[in-house]
Amino acid sequence: MDKETPRKKSIALALGSGSARGLSHIGVIKALQEAGIEISQVAGTSMGALVGAVFAAGRIEELEQAYRQFDWRKIAGLFDVVFPKSGLLDGRKVAEFVRSFIDAPDIRSLEIPFCAVATNLETAQEVIIDHGEVVDAVRASISVPGIFTPVRREGALLVDGGLINPVPVSAARARGADIVIAVDLNHDIADKRPVLPKKNREKETASPSRWQLFGGEYYEEIMERLNQSFRSIQSPAIEQFRARFNKEPLPGIFDILLSSVNVMETQITQTRLRMDPPEVLIQPPLGHIRFLEFDRADEIIQIGYDEARSALEKSGLAQGGI
Repeated sequence: MDKETPRKKSIALALGSGSARGLSHIGVIKALQEAGIEISQVAGTSMGALVGAVFAAGRIEELEQAYRQFDWRKIAGLFDVVFPKSGLLDGRKVAEFVRSFIDAPDIRSLEIPFCAVATNLETAQEVIIDHGEVVDAVRASISVPGIFTPVRREGALLVDGGLINPVPVSAARARGADIVIAVDLNHDIADKRPVLPKKNREKETASPSRWQLFGGEYYEEIMERLNQSFRSIQSPAIEQFRARFNKEPLPGIFDILLSSVNVMETQITQTRLRMDPPEVLIQPPLGHIRFLEFDRADEIIQIGYDEARSALEKSGLAQGGI
């Protein structure tokens, strides 16, 4: 009697949250491709959902090229301020950016099966989005509370999936994965204090809250863009905000919100990875990278690539192990 051919194991990629640190996912994917590892499905949270969706659409190289050309002017160009609504940024420009890389009309028509993780703000439950419009799913998953406005989808109010599942190992397993390769970007952010480039360090004393977030030669252009946005909005609340703007600049708000989210996501990540450890865990050392430092794409992508290669060698997966 002939022996049955062993079923090929399904390998899933679980890409975690991490704002600009999420560019390291591009390097991880490059290392996996070079190692000949075939990804059967992708689950992504927040920035992991953005990169994962573009990868699933077969256009990760184009996304890499775009981010490698980012400077602070392009980052500022994605800001669409809507304060004082339910978030500081509307997110439509980010959605348009993502849409430029995705041709598929529906998640189920992507080249690789994909799901995005979001949080139902009203029920405090995890939502795995595996159908419907791709960009809407990504937009929901990246909606950091207080920063981006929430997304209404199928009657639910959705925000960043990192609030409940920063590294979506469980989402990949729920969809039948035999092996999960997970990328955790939150493991060392509490250990490192961001340091400004030398040429900008003298400005930190004069305005620390501004430079902690935006640090770089394009800060003035970003602030002017934000100012123009605020000047176009008419309301008593905005008038009060304008009066205090110089004393309490917007980057201070970003810092507070994002630091709070980072602390929470770090703790949740540690707990969930202990409960449901992946077969391969990749943890790029990116604690020194700040929320909006997309202009450091070359460095971030390379760190992800190097760490992935190291993790794959240890796991033996590239040689057919596990």
